[in-house]
Amino acid sequence: MTAKTIGILVTGHSPAELTSEYGNYADMFAALLGDFDFSFKRYFVVDGEFPASPTEVDGWLLTGSKFGVYEDHEWIRKLEDFIRQVHAAKVPMVGICFGHQVMAKALGGEVEKFKGGWSAGPVTYKRSDTGEEQVLLAWHQDQVIKVPEGGEVVGKTDACENAVIRYGDWGLSYQPHPEFSPRFFEGLAEARKAAIPETLFEKVKKVEVPIATDRIAKEIGEFLARDR
Repeated sequence: MTAKTIGILVTGHSPAELTSEYGNYADMFAALLGDFDFSFKRYFVVDGEFPASPTEVDGWLLTGSKFGVYEDHEWIRKLEDFIRQVHAAKVPMVGICFGHQVMAKALGGEVEKFKGGWSAGPVTYKRSDTGEEQVLLAWHQDQVIKVPEGGEVVGKTDACENAVIRYGDWGLSYQPHPEFSPRFFEGLAEARKAAIPETLFEKVKKVEVPIATDRIAKEIGEFLARDR
């Protein structure tokens, strides 16, 4: 079997003070999927670097970002158009956090800043497709409030109804961050603690529970590796 090439669409930069130890978001996804026979191409779409074609790789992965999908940036609108091209070409795609939200928005869903506030730190995700409860690391206030046609919600939390969405054979997206290690998350929380309420920061600044990283890495890898 020929090794598959996965294009990582990088939609944000990790905090500069953490990159020497943990790399950028694309590096984290390459590490997350290290058990699979993938090669990776990186496209920093946040800086205007886009692929020439939706079919130039075997699968796509969208990262998280500090930006909101509703913000008025040319690269976000261009990314939405590219997602629609990928969807039409039936090249598989996986989205994480911002990637989860922008996939939904590109296909007709709606995203907004959640009035109930932030989800941060270890959060329990209830999966209707597998029956599992998975603890994963969250860092978001925005969330998908309307799922596009063709999307099926297969995971939720008490504060996020549309946390994992499956788009048939084509797409899979997650609101949480399976690529974040507990130590990276602690560094991220410290670097960006001004963004969240102080009381929430005090609750999440140390990750002291097991995270279901391996389970989600397997799910994402198998989804992208599957022949269609």
